[in-house]
Amino acid sequence: MDGRASALAAGTVLNALACGKGSAFAIDAETTAEVTLDDSGTVSGEVAEDPDADTRLVERCVELAVAEYGETAVNEQFGGHVRTESEVPMAAGLKSSSAAANATVLATLDALGVTGDVSREDACRLGVRAARDVGVTVTGAFDDASASMLGGVTVTDNRTDELLAREEISWDVLVWTPPERAYSADADASRCERIAPVAELVADLALDRRYADAMTVNGFAFCAALGFSADPMVEALPDVAGVSLSGTGPSFVAVGEEDRLRDVRSRWNEREGTTWQTTTRNDGGRTR
Repeated sequence: MDGRASALAAGTVLNALACGKGSAFAIDAETTAEVTLDDSGTVSGEVAEDPDADTRLVERCVELAVAEYGETAVNEQFGGHVRTESEVPMAAGLKSSSAAANATVLATLDALGVTGDVSREDACRLGVRAARDVGVTVTGAFDDASASMLGGVTVTDNRTDELLAREEISWDVLVWTPPERAYSADADASRCERIAPVAELVADLALDRRYADAMTVNGFAFCAALGFSADPMVEALPDVAGVSLSGTGPSFVAVGEEDRLRDVRSRWNEREGTTWQTTTRNDGGRTR
């Protein structure tokens, strides 16, 4: 029983750590998962880019998907293996965990032969449950996961896992990722909660479809809350429509006109790390 699927990376419009509401947009970078189900009785995981990576999230995704959608005979004795391969750097604020969880859930559903019976929203919520179970997220990251799974830009309430809005978009995107890494579960949530009034304003902007403005306000607020320099944002403005710290960092994302992003790229290239230009995606997760 084999399955294969992919899901997308995403950038941040609003980080949900402050007020529980979040917003993100899918970008053209994929994580692929291959799942094999068997009767071994245990689930194992493997990350192609890092043999020592923590695989509890993807293993839990397989377990939950089989428990929820597998037949009784499968549930009683199942085991399996999941292998992920990704274009998305880990712990960089680009939703690598959400992409891995989404791809793994879809690949497991594919292996079970029930892909057409499960909505992508429900599949996404299963990955969010797995993320909470293993403690890799503070908020559950339904905002990040929904953008990765559904494509386009989404606005969510992570306290209830409610999708408040989704819209298809067509943006050029610039990403800068420094060498250091930052794990979402390590972020100072109590400090972020202090900027909740600003986050509520950002949520209003996002629900009013002013995504680029929302990004920029979010970026300055969360740079201050999480202790990141806002210099990359200042270097990008006013040449971009919007720019933000992505997730809990350390990556920054900017959206705008392609030629203006090239100008910003030349400045960000002077920084240590990796700068790359891409686009948004509206198709989201898919089986292969």
